[in-house]
Amino acid sequence: MAEFSLSISIEDTSDCPSKERVRALTNAVFDDVGITWSSIGVVLTDHQTVLELNKSWLQHDYITDVLSFLLEDNPKALEGEVYVDIETARERHVEFSTSPALEIERYIVHGLLHLAGYDDSTDEERDVMRVLENQYLQR
Repeated sequence: MAEFSLSISIEDTSDCPSKERVRALTNAVFDDVGITWSSIGVVLTDHQTVLELNKSWLQHDYITDVLSFLLEDNPKALEGEVYVDIETARERHVEFSTSPALEIERYIVHGLLHLAGYDDSTDEERDVMRVLENQYLQR
């Protein structure tokens, strides 16, 4: 298992996975990608926080489900942050026939995969990420 520091911030715990579940998902992704991580932050937050980050850092003036920020791209000490919009998960989970908690978990895994270098700019890349998300969520 890779060694890293994991910081988890949950602003509203209703519908959210436990910190233990977030840690388990994070461990699964990190172990599989074979990258050494030093520090990862996972923040489960609201529309406003994600919107402000999206505008400030990516110049996108819209709400999104998850944002990932690679803070340090050193192979020996990769650092990053994942911000999950739990309100989006609560609003959209029905579209995907799932629960808000499972949708939040999907967003967490999706953000971690972005930190690991996966992209979803094309249909093919989105398909790869979806398969990986499903694999991690079934663990």
